Amino acid sequence: MEAPVAGIDVSKDKLIMYFQGKLYEFTNDKRGYEDIRKILPKGCKVGIESTGVYHVNLAKYLMGEYDVRIINPFVLKKFKDFRGKKSDKNDAKKLAEIVVSMGSEFTTSDARELTSQWDFVTRSIVRVKNRLRRDLVLLGYRDSLSRKNLEEVLRSGDGIVLSEVRFLLEELERLEARKREIEKELENVVPKDSLIFTIPGIGKTLGCIILARVGDIRRFSDKRRFVAYCGLDPVVESSGKSVVSRGISKRGDAVLRRAFYLAALTAIKVNPVIKRFYEDHKGRLRGKKLITACARKLAVITWAVLYYNKPFDASE
Repeated sequence: MEAPVAGIDVSKDKLIMYFQGKLYEFTNDKRGYEDIRKILPKGCKVGIESTGVYHVNLAKYLMGEYDVRIINPFVLKKFKDFRGKKSDKNDAKKLAEIVVSMGSEFTTSDARELTSQWDFVTRSIVRVKNRLRRDLVLLGYRDSLSRKNLEEVLRSGDGIVLSEVRFLLEELERLEARKREIEKELENVVPKDSLIFTIPGIGKTLGCIILARVGDIRRFSDKRRFVAYCGLDPVVESSGKSVVSRGISKRGDAVLRRAFYLAALTAIKVNPVIKRFYEDHKGRLRGKKLITACARKLAVITWAVLYYNKPFDASE
């Protein structure tokens, strides 16, 4: 017997739930979560729109007893039958309809939350390193973060800038330790035998992140939909006879987009298809634009490998 389905629209202060033809309103706090549990039977499928941080506590509370589906706002916006004026009540109903029509493709475990943490920690590490390099220059040293250079800096005495250097080094060590922890946890929540790992350039960590963010690839019926979901689709404007590229849309999943960008940096060296694409386009594109184009190409390859369930083949 198919499990019943509910949709919950989340905002900062309230929750609107659609379940079996009825609408309910609750407060977005523990009391509201308890009221929801009184209505929904165990095992119910629950569609919740990802809304910043406001959906996180609700999702965690329900995950023990319910099949929770975290739905990207971009999917809700682009849902085929989404019509009419936007409202909380309409959104709650549409969330339930998405779960019914698209099955089990949405990531339901803590994997998605882990990827968000990994992305935050990774970007924090970059910021700390940039600040460290800035402080080293202020102290009159090279901006190298090599152990030898840092040991020399730390022996130089005291001062306000040097105190910050010590603090930042401790913060960097803590962040890098947490990053390693997250990567180990991610390995345990995604399939280790996924064909994504046959794609040169997509290593263990980035492969896990992409799988966790994508969920079931079958919800993307063609490569264009998947590329758009990643926010890697090009924006082109035409005026008269001229056509101008405005870069990428950036409307999709930011974590997924960054994962493909990082993977592309490796793929241009080890993936024959991406290497060839890079060489063919480096005369027209440069810097980040070229890497982004390679990331888009890598996303298309990933979609094909997962959608058709066939290992990577450079000859195709």
